[in-house]
Amino acid sequence: SNWTATYHLMQKSGASSPPCTVTAEYAIKLRRPTPTDGEIEIVARPVDVGEDRAIVEAELRAAGNVCATSRGTFVAVEPGHPAYHRW
Repeated sequence: SNWTATYHLMQKSGASSPPCTVTAEYAIKLRRPTPTDGEIEIVARPVDVGEDRAIVEAELRAAGNVCATSRGTFVAVEPGHPAYHRW
């Protein structure tokens, strides 16, 4: 989800490199057990992209089923912010 937000913020701003982002809010809903014996797919899409933040929704799928969903808000931060390139 964070990579989806970063990519779309970079595209919107026309920047040549991705911004450093922090997670402002993140929620996960567990829908069903996730099997571990096969492929797992994560599909993320932006639902709102502003000047400095993006809201992204995602699904974790396995064996043709949605096992979990998430929604997060990611904010681009500049040098000087305490979390800038901290991880």
